[in-house]
Amino acid sequence: MNVSIVIPVYNEADQLEACLRAIAVQTVTPSEVIVVDNNSSDGSANIARGFDFVTVLSEPRQGVLHARTLGFDAARGEIIARIDADSLLPADWVASVQAVFNDRSLDAVSGSAQYYNVAAAGLFNAIDLFFRRRLERQLKGRVYLWGANMALRRSSWQKVKPLLCNRGNMHEDYDIAIHLQEMGGKVAFDDCLQAQVSSRRIDVGYREFMRYVLVSPDTYAQHDIRGRWHMYEVVAVCAVGYLPARLLHRGYDPVAERFSWSRASMPQAAVPRVDPTSNVA
Repeated sequence: MNVSIVIPVYNEADQLEACLRAIAVQTVTPSEVIVVDNNSSDGSANIARGFDFVTVLSEPRQGVLHARTLGFDAARGEIIARIDADSLLPADWVASVQAVFNDRSLDAVSGSAQYYNVAAAGLFNAIDLFFRRRLERQLKGRVYLWGANMALRRSSWQKVKPLLCNRGNMHEDYDIAIHLQEMGGKVAFDDCLQAQVSSRRIDVGYREFMRYVLVSPDTYAQHDIRGRWHMYEVVAVCAVGYLPARLLHRGYDPVAERFSWSRASMPQAAVPRVDPTSNVA
């Protein structure tokens, strides 16, 4: 099965090179890698063009859902994989995707997270995996997809595309999963499909962070799905864990690879992070 990797990008110059270098050393070479530049102003597209295996497309309509759609429509592989610009893939990731789709009944899958640039990453990973597994059991036939580490059949994309909600203030990856399952498709969570992801989402103000967290149950509510109530456990954990999690992120010393109180106490400006659910035009 040929695998196309699609990466929507908006001002990701600091992250994209490492992401593409991880793809370059895959044990199974993807059939294509498509970077969709969504009006970046920081040279992200030029970084992508520096890799000869990357095709760069431009999407002028602002919003990750528009960039995703352009990339998915352009993909030629039997399997369309989707990651974020801060996703760092293990060398066997493409091979793992192929193995997962040996299940011919499967339409789409997303995997687990391994966090980097944060102290106590093992704790982050364990908590994250616990709730992903728990939600899989609770949601049953309403499992979500996670855009930083996911894949779906191109044939499934072509079937579900006309049904999608092309608007902001919802998770576009959740929307794909919801509509796939409404048409009888099979969506799964597989914790063997792992990807490293940045903890940078926590490095914003509390209100902004919680607004983003609440988009998960809100997306299900907009589709009138009762399973959204299971997500409020995660919302509560995020509300309580925000301050210590941000401290562990800000205090992480990437050179020593450990927590540093001196680094945590230094004044630091938050790195601007676009909320992909709110910048849709």
